[in-house]
Amino acid sequence: MFKKALMGAVALTALAVGAAQAEDLKEFRIGILGGENEADRLRNFQCMVDQLPEVLGVEKVSLFPAADYDGVIQGLLGGTLDYAELGASGYAKIYLEDPKAVDPILTTVQTDGSTGYHSVMVARKDSGIATLEDMKGKKLGYADPDSTSGFLIPSVTLPKAINAKVEDFFSETGFGGGHENLVLEVLKGTFDAGTTWASGVGEFSDGYSSGNLHKMVEKGLVDMDDLVELWKSPLIPNGPVVVRTSMDDSMRQAFKAFMMELPKKDPACFSAIQGGDYTGYTEVTPAFYEPIIEARRAKIGS
Repeated sequence: MFKKALMGAVALTALAVGAAQAEDLKEFRIGILGGENEADRLRNFQCMVDQLPEVLGVEKVSLFPAADYDGVIQGLLGGTLDYAELGASGYAKIYLEDPKAVDPILTTVQTDGSTGYHSVMVARKDSGIATLEDMKGKKLGYADPDSTSGFLIPSVTLPKAINAKVEDFFSETGFGGGHENLVLEVLKGTFDAGTTWASGVGEFSDGYSSGNLHKMVEKGLVDMDDLVELWKSPLIPNGPVVVRTSMDDSMRQAFKAFMMELPKKDPACFSAIQGGDYTGYTEVTPAFYEPIIEARRAKIGS
């Protein structure tokens, strides 16, 4: 057993050294989406900073927390980031601009075995708004223009749910500056309701098993007793783990192996970067995101 483990360790070390030498990459750059307190985002990804240098054979791992989704998107398009975890719409934006910029390699698996999540619309419970119909003539907040659950999916699926155009049904729409801030703005009364993301698995009182609401509950930023759910979208494909397409294959494989092993090897790190409970990762290709790519294409053309 010891001999097998030692041989495995030697093989991984050789792979890491070979990966770094093949590309002469001294720094591995991680993009982190906006929408959550920056200190929290940096803390959640610190475990990657601690572990990846040895795994990849690089001198350091740097974190780049963007102010919004587009900051990471532009970094990936420009080749200044090596890895990020995106929403499906964010990946679609990159794909439509340059399909060869990044490769989606993995996505998360929910605790119920699904590979999707939901957009949910929430309002203050004491607002008197209890149903989607009650939002007629009210102000709706979206999370971010490049968010799948916070904008794209609501904008293309709500018209069927309300049997009207969004601009005709709601008095006004706006953006909250990311998922966390959007919910806080709903609680402040800036918006009558807002769209954010949640697994849809588990209890609403917990903010579900994962997602923005779950993270906010864990941080003590929201009490779900203060909110009511007005609407839930159809299932949305979980966002991808993407890597720079030009990355050397040996480094890509070392990174992918690290990520696949992370849920069991370091569940605390896995939970921190994902923001909730998942069973692990599964492999994906661009084909998995075709419906979102087409939805984004249609939205751009509308």
